[in-house]
Formats: sequence, C-alpha cells, structure tokens
Amino acid sequence: MTRRTLWTGILTGLLVVSTAFAQEHDFSGTWQGTLHTPQADLRLVIKVTKDASGYKAITYSIDQGAQPIPAGSVTVQGGNVKFTVPANGGVYEGKFSNTDGNTITGNWSQGPNALPLEFTLANEKTAWAIPEPPPLPTPMAENADPSWEAATIKPSNPEAQGIGINMNGRNFSTRNTTLRDLLTFTYGLHPNQIVGAPGWVETDKFDLAARPDMPGMPSDLQIKGMMKKLLAERFNLKFHTEKKELSVFLITVAKGGPKLTKNETDPKGLPGLGFRGLGNLRVRNGNMSDFAQMMQSRVLDRPVVNQTNLEGRYDFTLQWTPDETQFGGQGARAQAQQAEGTQQNPDLFTAMQQQLGLKLEATKAPADVFVIDHVEKPSGN
Repeated sequence: MTRRTLWTGILTGLLVVSTAFAQEHDFSGTWQGTLHTPQADLRLVIKVTKDASGYKAITYSIDQGAQPIPAGSVTVQGGNVKFTVPANGGVYEGKFSNTDGNTITGNWSQGPNALPLEFTLANEKTAWAIPEPPPLPTPMAENADPSWEAATIKPSNPEAQGIGINMNGRNFSTRNTTLRDLLTFTYGLHPNQIVGAPGWVETDKFDLAARPDMPGMPSDLQIKGMMKKLLAERFNLKFHTEKKELSVFLITVAKGGPKLTKNETDPKGLPGLGFRGLGNLRVRNGNMSDFAQMMQSRVLDRPVVNQTNLEGRYDFTLQWTPDETQFGGQGARAQAQQAEGTQQNPDLFTAMQQQLGLKLEATKAPADVFVIDHVEKPSGN
C-alpha cells in the first residue's frame, strides 16, 4: 500500500467514526425506569412525542398516583438527552447507549443531590400499565354562591412552624395563619395595603377548618367568596378601600419571551403553590395572578402587579438566593445557609429572567388601600 493510499484509508475511517458520533438519537416513544430512593423504589414513565417545534413529553410516577405531569424543556444533542419537570423541580440528564439507542443511563436530581436512573424504551409488550388517576372532582355550579358549613376557628399551636392554606377534596383548612394572612389571601392584598388594623391582626394565629354547604368542588373565586362571608360573620370585619400611590413591583415578560411550561391537564382545577425552603418556590397549575399573589404575600416587601398578559396555567420552579428584604427579613438567614452550601442560586431579579423569562421591576403606581374600620377576635365555634 502506498503512503497516499494509507492516509486515504485513515481519513475515511475517521470520517465514518465522526458521522456515527454526530448522529442524533430519536427520543420519541415511551421510556420507563425505576428510581431507587432512600424511602422507596419509584417507577417512572415518560411519554415523548416530536413535531416541527421539537420534543414534548408527559411524565408519570406510577407509585405516586400516576397523575400526568408535563415536562418542561426537552433537549437531545447527539448522544445526550436532558429534560426538566418544572412542577417538582426535577432535572434528568443522561446518555443513549451506543449499541441500539434503546437505553439511557443518567441521573435524576431535585435539588443538590442526584440519583442514578436508567430509562429503557418500552414496547406494547413491555410497557408498564399506567393506572387511571382518580377522577377529577365534580366542579361546583359556576353560578353557585356557597358559604362555609360549620366552620371551626381555634388558636394555633404556639410551637407550630410555617403556614398553610389548603383545599383537600372538599375540606378547606388553614394552619398557623394570622388574620392578616387570611386578608391577603382572600382579597389579593399585600400587607402594606392593610391599614388601621389592631396589633393582634398580625400576631394572633389561628387554624381554620370548614366545608362548603353546597355539592361540588368550589372554584378559587368561590373559596374566596366564602372567606369574605366568614371574615364578616366571625371576625365582624368592616372596611372600606381608598386609592393611594404605593411602591410596587411589576411582573412583565422579559425580552426573548416566557420560559414557562403550560399545564392543560386541569384548566378549572385549583392551583398549587408552595415553598420547599426560602427561595425555592414550586408552582403547579397556577396562573400569573396566583404567582404575583404568592410573591407579594410571602416574599416581597411591596405589592406585586401582574402585567404579563399571559393567559392559562403553568408549572414551574423558581430558585433564588433571597436578600434581607424578602420573607419578612428572613432572607438574610437563607443567604447565610446558601453561602455554607455548594449550590449558589442567583438573586430574584436574575432568576426570574433566566428561569421563567419574566422581568421584575420596582416602580410606583396607584393601588387600593384596605382600611379596616372595625374587627374583632373570632367568635366561638
């Protein structure tokens, strides 16, 4: 073999290897794998489709109710695949097998810790059966005007931590909530918008339990309508509103557009918003008004106005390092905790742009002020 022939053979071989390496695997189909956690083994399924806009996926945790949860961004580059699940803050990163591409080996993470997870492409014979999720509750008639039936209000345990406002089935409850918390939830207020309240409104904490007096699952508006009646009847609340220019935050869509995953599984269902620690917010089936309300009632030191003009409901996770003005002054503690750890998150303004494609900016604008004329501690059950 001449020298020229030898070099030609080497270059041809390199070209073949390079072409095979650059070939992109197809992620379409049903993939399944078992996540081994310290608490239990969880069977996970992801159903992936592809169209002109790219990949779309729905995830299922078979051993945790099998509710369909939309995946967020899905990227496939060469032999690598990555997808997110915004509703629970999950991220999966893996590599296709070099043999047939029917296996993906990688890691699943929710926070700083990662667990190994291998997915296998399923077919009709090998696919795990996904149980039917529980039927969605029948919604209450839209024109219904319910009240709470036999609502109970009692002082909270002084040692209780955190607060909660929940609708579980037809059972509504609050935990460790002040009257100020109930007002901000019911009327969509920031605490700065409440004036004229006696001191106990911010300090005395209550647990509330109630059920609607009409059949069906109440909507968010109906829940708040029932709360308005309860505040008037049990706290003897009387108030009026005034307009006043206040320092506010505006939420708008950032340049480049939103980075949000739509949830179309239950368009009339109740939203789920909660914190897994300071600066770690999970949202499922929430709209932008729900998000603004959560940020102004729990995080920021001024009212938050939604000016995104985004319709619909979304799943997302927002992670940031709070500052000393956030969470009622507790942000400094979160800063110190993150400084001691390995995971460093950006500030809120940067995180909203990077993770959600939204912009948060401070300004002044006219806003309603909620002036309390009369209020009493709750009447007996």
